[in-house]
Amino acid sequence: MVEKSRLKSEAKNLNFYYGDVHALKNVNMPIEINKVTALIGPSGCGKTTFLRCFNRMHDLYPHNRYEGEILLYPENFNIISHAVDPIEIRMRISMVFQKPNPFPKSIYENVAFGLRVRGVNKKQVLDEKVEKSLRGAALWDEVKDRLNNLAFDLSGGQQQRLCIARALATDPEMLLFDEPTSALDPLATAKIEELIIELRKKVTILIVTHNMQQAARISNWTGFMMLGELIEFDKTDKIFTNPSEKLTEDYITGRFG
Repeated sequence: MVEKSRLKSEAKNLNFYYGDVHALKNVNMPIEINKVTALIGPSGCGKTTFLRCFNRMHDLYPHNRYEGEILLYPENFNIISHAVDPIEIRMRISMVFQKPNPFPKSIYENVAFGLRVRGVNKKQVLDEKVEKSLRGAALWDEVKDRLNNLAFDLSGGQQQRLCIARALATDPEMLLFDEPTSALDPLATAKIEELIIELRKKVTILIVTHNMQQAARISNWTGFMMLGELIEFDKTDKIFTNPSEKLTEDYITGRFG
């Protein structure tokens, strides 16, 4: 398992409830710093629910509640504590969704959005951060001459990379990806995968994917979830070549799912 000194975050005895529905059951999972951790499992198994705990997305809806801890290192504070401001968490832990969701603004203003929320309005600072973020998302060369165009003018794959640039602009410590390529064609998917592999040098990544080949290609660690429980967690190579649990093997080999 991951050494404590190499952890960026860690779920400990995490339970989550949608009202009376017990959606996550006593999940324990380490997240290694500057690595990609993938979550796999059948639809409805709790992957996205788990992912959304990390930036407190569940707080946006009534009657949801957390139990246990998600610790963020090195400060060692509990992300899901009521004492922690969810807005600050969302600046430090950014999320990229299943479908590209650019705002109805220019390319430039999409990337600058989080910075403006933080009170950054100096043009030189914004210009530098927008360029750096677009370069980080491997999009700068494609859009540098049309930054004032609407984001909706971009292709689907470009829009998703724009959303990644927007997520990068606030210098997050972690990036959450929820099926980031499921709405994209194979070429756009390949670009996003290359980007994720590059980004892990600078930021810790947690990704939900239904695509097991994708998990095998881009992740260092993989967790297999089933009915709200973490069935197995290990290095990706081990999960896909020699899983310890029969249930994991059955899912990976297509016997169910």
